[in-house]
Amino acid sequence: MDFKAYVRNVPDFPVPGIQFKDLTTLWKDKEAFHNSIEELVNHYKNKKIDKVVAAESRGFIIGAPLAYALGVGFVPVRKAGKLPAEKISESYALEYGVATLEIHKDAIYPGEQVLLVDDVLATGGTCQAIIRLVEALGGKVVECAFFVVLDALKGEEKLSCPVYTLMRY
Repeated sequence: MDFKAYVRNVPDFPVPGIQFKDLTTLWKDKEAFHNSIEELVNHYKNKKIDKVVAAESRGFIIGAPLAYALGVGFVPVRKAGKLPAEKISESYALEYGVATLEIHKDAIYPGEQVLLVDDVLATGGTCQAIIRLVEALGGKVVECAFFVVLDALKGEEKLSCPVYTLMRY
């Protein structure tokens, strides 16, 4: 399926100069959404994965159904102040600002194999922060999966794990 046909380009969002890849137009189409998740499931169904970890908030849209279909646990990584129990945090630079992410201290056990999922890989800052969080808890990120990789921003070069994507721009 040509997933790019379902992606809306939004110029100058969230700031001037950014060409935002809006995946809501893909997710609202039942066939495109179903097929996109199925493509990820087919890629990962025979790999050793204990948990799917996804970033707030668009990563949840992908990560939760993927974890369910793979029969593994789902771990949300949230913005600072959103998790209720004991947690660790990591700050990082975005292409247009700074942010902090948190994960519960008991979310990942030492030795667990983790699949990191998010909607878009841009500069790699979010993904790098999540990898550091998972590793701080003793987990190993075996791969990072994205719907979109923005090649010009070179985020993939900064990651210490393989990347799988449905679309490249």
